[in-house]
Amino acid sequence: MGYKHIIGTMFLLCPLVALAQDTTRMQEVEVKDKKLSNFGHMYQVDGMKITAGKKSEVINVEQLTVNKATNNTRQVYAKVAGLNIFENDGSGLQLSIGGRGLDPNRTSNFNVRQNGYDISADALGYPESYYTPPTEALQKIEILKGAAGLQYGTQFGGLLNFQIKQPGADKPFSIESRQTVGSWGFLGSYNAISGTKGKFEYFAFGQYKKGNGWRPNSKFESFNGYADLHYHISDKQMIGIEYTRLQYLAQQPGGLTDAMFKDDPRQSNRERNWFAVRWNILDIEWDYKISPRTRWQTRVYGLMASREAIGFRDNRVAVIDNGGRRDLLTGTFSNTALESRFLHRYKVGKLQQVLLAGVRVYNGYSTNKQGYVDNGTEADFKFRDEPSEIISDYTFPNLNVAGFAEHIVRLTPKFSVTPGIRVEHIRTQANGYYINRVTDLRGVVVGEIRNDEQRNNPRTFVLGGVGLSYKMRNNLELYGNFSQNYRSVTFNDIRVVNPSFQIDPNISDERGWSSDVGMRGKVTEHFRYDASVFYLYYGNRIGEYFTKDTNGRAIRKRENVAVAQIYGVETFMELDLHPLWDALWENFTTTVYSNLALTKATYTKSPLPNVQGKDVEYVPFINWKAGVQAAYKKFKITYQFSYLSDQYADATNAEDGGYSGVNGLVPAYYLMDISAGWSYKWLTLEASVNNLMNVPYFTRRATGYPGPGIIPGEGRSFYLTAGVKF
Repeated sequence: MGYKHIIGTMFLLCPLVALAQDTTRMQEVEVKDKKLSNFGHMYQVDGMKITAGKKSEVINVEQLTVNKATNNTRQVYAKVAGLNIFENDGSGLQLSIGGRGLDPNRTSNFNVRQNGYDISADALGYPESYYTPPTEALQKIEILKGAAGLQYGTQFGGLLNFQIKQPGADKPFSIESRQTVGSWGFLGSYNAISGTKGKFEYFAFGQYKKGNGWRPNSKFESFNGYADLHYHISDKQMIGIEYTRLQYLAQQPGGLTDAMFKDDPRQSNRERNWFAVRWNILDIEWDYKISPRTRWQTRVYGLMASREAIGFRDNRVAVIDNGGRRDLLTGTFSNTALESRFLHRYKVGKLQQVLLAGVRVYNGYSTNKQGYVDNGTEADFKFRDEPSEIISDYTFPNLNVAGFAEHIVRLTPKFSVTPGIRVEHIRTQANGYYINRVTDLRGVVVGEIRNDEQRNNPRTFVLGGVGLSYKMRNNLELYGNFSQNYRSVTFNDIRVVNPSFQIDPNISDERGWSSDVGMRGKVTEHFRYDASVFYLYYGNRIGEYFTKDTNGRAIRKRENVAVAQIYGVETFMELDLHPLWDALWENFTTTVYSNLALTKATYTKSPLPNVQGKDVEYVPFINWKAGVQAAYKKFKITYQFSYLSDQYADATNAEDGGYSGVNGLVPAYYLMDISAGWSYKWLTLEASVNNLMNVPYFTRRATGYPGPGIIPGEGRSFYLTAGVKF
């Protein structure tokens, strides 16, 4: 489909489509009646969050008719404006989303939480999300764009919070079971129990899935378990404990060059590449409703986790793996945190004001070890002869202490101002060594130099922001916000030995700010919308580019490359067509929607002449998703169309990936997906077809695992699900 045809089709459909957005979220009874809406935004005060004047989005997951078993990201997040998605595999084991010029890799530019607490490896030192809760277990997904940094951290992306299903309040025991089979040997089994008995309530699930993958050497197996126990001490106090366990092992087929992808995107020449994750999260919560207007919440949580990767990772990805040594990376994460929030409502005259204040103390301790081992073909993640095998060994202690406050100041019944402030102290440390191997022009090692490092980088700073909200009438709200943002250098930025690129030893933190101005609401009960413009100033941005080393060999380098300025328009609209035929088919409901983002991201100031004026990596100018949702009595069907225009994978905007496949263009692509569901009392049947037209495409060029090189998206696939709920 050509570029002009996409634009023409888009503008023909735009008058017919609209976004599900309201000044308040729709109640569940409304959804079950005649509306198919599964999307909205948060209340101005939502639980222990203040969202007034912010760009907020809520996905009501339980109402989705999509492929939940594989966590199909482009379907689940279809109505979230401007998200760019890396599709690493068809299993849904890892979530990789970005947007507004932010790197999607493992969602590292968002503060990722589950039920309000951190689940990433290290919130500041290594904010990558190897664990993603299964979509089948979720009640909703909450997203607060960049202005959320004042409440939840400093990230440019904002907040991504997974809200897991809650116990049923009307019976002591209920059970849900979903079994899925699909293409290439996919098998998924999700089983959950929940209930309420007096002051005690519980919810627990277990999910197991395995498959062979679309490409050879892509098999995987995973188990995810979760338990949530709550006890209501009184009408005012509640204590709870949650435990999460994830473990999975995945074979990784490696990346491709441009020529290999064109010849056969399903090929793989990597049989010995493996990746394993073990994740354990414990959260203890105390919630005290001091009065109807005042609430205090304190939680202590911790993470014990590891991730391990091994494989043949030659920078020349077309080279056949003939055995021998493999690159082994192991990492452990041990983090503990305390967060306490205080929310108070009070009145000045007849106008209600709201104060939210809180503190956070976070202590992280991570290790990272890398080396070369000669240990066969299987998933063996052990070093045997450490002195000779290891080329990098580090510990990364991190400390974060922060305090924040936001206040909704209602000046009139319609107009409110929400100023906020965050005081942040970060201490990043790195202790260890790496081996610098000297090679000749043929790549043969001729010498080794050990470099010992000890870094201690404490800093304290203040971030500020403000949000504005004006409700012109019940169904229309104007909103705007400004917030400063900050991204700490991670230990991946500090030291990881990778044949695909080098890291500048003087790499430093990134600073900037983000803003939104928008309008959201509805026209009658059937047309809903949210349209906004945004601007993001990204100073000292870390990026990667193609250059040469002292021996004249081509390498990829990572450093602070430039100032990036990113701006655009995000629109989301949804139209309920039910009134057109209500008199004829009362039980037939149809909605059409459009999610369109136009984004321009440019490096405007850089010391590198081949970077200044270039486009920022992984920012398509056009990011459009549109679809139709229809229902007749107990039957539902969803059709989705996705289109992303060209993107670049590096800061110099190289067109061709060469022998590594790492740099180069990510060509425009379009995809179609169809999902259907039928339910009757306790039984549910679902089916989905992903990539209906079997389009060859890819979303990323990986620098390391699961590459290096082009990571192809999956071809046409089929899935069937049977579910019961009692």
